[in-house]
Amino acid sequence: MSDVVVCDDLAGLPAILQPQVQLLHWQRGLSPAIGSYVAGLAAAGQLGLGMRGQLSPGEQPHLVSWPPAAGRDAAAGDLALLADLFGTLLGCPQVGWRIEVLQQAMCPRFHVDRTGMRLVCTWQGAGTEWLAEADADRRYLGAASDGQPDADSGLMRGGKVGRSAAGDVLLLKGSLWQGNAGRGAIHRSPAVASKVPRVMLALDALWG
Repeated sequence: MSDVVVCDDLAGLPAILQPQVQLLHWQRGLSPAIGSYVAGLAAAGQLGLGMRGQLSPGEQPHLVSWPPAAGRDAAAGDLALLADLFGTLLGCPQVGWRIEVLQQAMCPRFHVDRTGMRLVCTWQGAGTEWLAEADADRRYLGAASDGQPDADSGLMRGGKVGRSAAGDVLLLKGSLWQGNAGRGAIHRSPAVASKVPRVMLALDALWG
């Protein structure tokens, strides 16, 4: 099995638990209701800086700081669904969630997270980018790049970059996943289009 798995339904999600799999890409597309709601808020400057909270699997979030309009319930429902799937997959009692409203790339360089596993989903804008193991030379991650751009440092082999679309779900293993030292999904934030913020949802497991 490859270190990157692509699936088109939630039945494929457990593949991320295989030791060799570092990244799972669930190609599901963006709900039109969420897309139009978030785009409308962005155009009206009503998104703010985002929000964050915690959920137990099966619990519904309260997006009270976002205006009540068609699509808000769809966004809250999507967050609840992903938190439930993620919490159930990992067996954790709570999931920490954050919605980021980004005017520029949050992590523009390829890197590996110091975490166990993270779920990311973009509701507006370009999705997270990644490198498969065969397309990367880990010797040039981080400080070892000597400050050179990713394309020039030697990190990227052949220039092949994986990309997710709005609405797609990525499960990313980090270096703190059990038995994963020296490994982890290599990924970065995409460039943000001028005057159109990227809206991203991220989930992390909470154990105590």
